[in-house]
Amino acid sequence: MSVFKKIFSKDKKERLDKGLEKTKTSFFSKFSKAIVGKSKVDDEVLDNLEEVLISSDVGVQTTLKIIDRIEERVAKDKYLGTQELQEILQDEIAGLLAETSTNDMIDYSLPESKKPYVIMVVGVNGVGKTTTIGKLAYHFKKAGKKVVLGAADTFRAAAIDQLQIWADRVAVPIVKQKMGSDPASVAYDTLQSAVAQDADVVLVDTAGRLHNKVNLMNELTKIKNVMQKVVPDAPHEVLLILDGSTGQNAFEQASQFTKATEVNSLAITKLDGTAKGGVVIGISDQFQIPVKYIGVGEQMEDLQVFNKNEFVDSFFK
Repeated sequence: MSVFKKIFSKDKKERLDKGLEKTKTSFFSKFSKAIVGKSKVDDEVLDNLEEVLISSDVGVQTTLKIIDRIEERVAKDKYLGTQELQEILQDEIAGLLAETSTNDMIDYSLPESKKPYVIMVVGVNGVGKTTTIGKLAYHFKKAGKKVVLGAADTFRAAAIDQLQIWADRVAVPIVKQKMGSDPASVAYDTLQSAVAQDADVVLVDTAGRLHNKVNLMNELTKIKNVMQKVVPDAPHEVLLILDGSTGQNAFEQASQFTKATEVNSLAITKLDGTAKGGVVIGISDQFQIPVKYIGVGEQMEDLQVFNKNEFVDSFFK
């Protein structure tokens, strides 16, 4: 595991370990019961493991995929012991995450060919969307990037006010209009402002739900189309924020938003306050969209760039 130490600083790794503590404690309590009194991996052990994974919010489809892979390994080695099961499970989960992850980022770097790099942030109300935008702004600024925020969630006055608080806290410019304004108009103004300021990255907040009859898919499509009048290939990233503490509900949210717009990255928040961290594994696998960021605490530094190896290491450590 020494290679992991080189990727994450000691402080960052400790934050990740602490953030996943409840998930890990819950999982291994169940895991120990699943193999108690057993020396060999048999059908009963695998059935028990299946229950453990599903109850840990890994999701049914992903759980069955993991069990199938372990069964294949058991078939090759008839005398596979339960003491080796944890290591095999770790291998298979790491393998699943590797199939959906892009190259793991180490920091908050951005493609140099895209300037400004436009991130449209989507997600339902209450998942930590605006807070995540604020923390991302902090990290991008800390990395030397010029950041502009766009308050295109105009259906809630609180969303605009909250984003303004974050803009003030991080000391980055924000483009906003009054509540009830056309979100696409705010997005357009935001990109124009970003181009004029030679910004490196733009974070555009959007509504989690709409109070009128306008279809969410249509609204998000309209925002994208209007942004492209200023930056032709915008948005470069559609980042879906999911609340990890909601477990299976996060799967439903992911399903709805991937139908509504072309989500190409995920951030999973609030993993520290729950034992439902297995949701990261299931959502990454089921939707084949890379998890880019995870939230493991309240502090700025607790929003981390997701690294699959570090995550699995902390999960099984």
